[in-house]
Amino acid sequence: MQITVTQLLERVVDLNASDLHISVGARPTIRVNTVLKPLDDYQILTSDDVEFLMSQLLDAKQRELLDINKELDFSVALGQKARFRVNAFFQRGYPSIALRYISMDIPSLEDLRLPKIVQSVCGLKQGLVIVVGPTGQGKSTTIASMIDFINNTRSEHIVTIEDPIEYVFTNKLSLIDQREMFLDSHSWDVALRSVLRQDPNIVFVGEMRDSDTMRSALQIAETGHLVFTTLHTYSASQTVERIIASFDSEKQNEIRSRLAQVTEVILSQRLMPSAKTGMVPALEIMIKNDAISNLIREGKTHMIDNVINTSAQYGMISMEKSIADLVVNGFVTVEDGLRYSTRPAELKRLLDKK
Repeated sequence: MQITVTQLLERVVDLNASDLHISVGARPTIRVNTVLKPLDDYQILTSDDVEFLMSQLLDAKQRELLDINKELDFSVALGQKARFRVNAFFQRGYPSIALRYISMDIPSLEDLRLPKIVQSVCGLKQGLVIVVGPTGQGKSTTIASMIDFINNTRSEHIVTIEDPIEYVFTNKLSLIDQREMFLDSHSWDVALRSVLRQDPNIVFVGEMRDSDTMRSALQIAETGHLVFTTLHTYSASQTVERIIASFDSEKQNEIRSRLAQVTEVILSQRLMPSAKTGMVPALEIMIKNDAISNLIREGKTHMIDNVINTSAQYGMISMEKSIADLVVNGFVTVEDGLRYSTRPAELKRLLDKK
């Protein structure tokens, strides 16, 4: 008897796993608190097994797109229990599937143990808020929590443009329209150009994928809207550099000026294993002030870290300071703190002072 997708997704939910991987030549594999674990009670999957599981996830049109493009993003639901973000792709000529578990319940800012300053960010009326970090670090969950906080406290029209839709919102004080790429729009370019005609107050751009989506996010923020978005970078300074470097050299001065004007917050996030909570976020937070704006405008992004380190009074915090606080408060071990830090010498210095 062949295993079904429903059986596997039930296991993910029951074991509180974050991810499920389905590949030829391996058992179904889950990730729990950052650790990969094969499900030993299932057999090693053959090509026929994966094709059978794939047939339960994809309709005919999606399968055609996968065969043409060799990869496909979409989402599926496990009844009313959970949603999953899915990436279907090929490796060594065989189909594979990676699924990310998304709870039906949107966690609160308190549930995520995000600092109080994040609530203040949710009160912004305009500008650009970028949540950054490597894949799988909870960027989408943090933004969903922020949007839901706004939904509970403000009356706004919020439009999301996602690929695919992850968390599903219920209208509370706000009206939320969620658009999924290729289901509700044919392209990012068209969706982003159209959004200003939809009378939004707040726009969530699922990811700044290239210079075109970056330019659109800047333009929407410049027209008096609050824009949330994500980027796969490691820090605030690297985020600024990455955005500017995405444009041709003759455009970079203009982009620096625009970015300096509209960027309100860059929040860099890492999820770390914790004996107390399973997972806990460490955060670098950059908040715009005159010093930050001037450094961006003048191309001195390498000095942003110094401003963050000396601006705790504005709510800023470095990644190393955040990790050090988690270690001191017993959420994270010293060993894990050093392993996840990009500047372990600085982290050691901070821990020695405590």
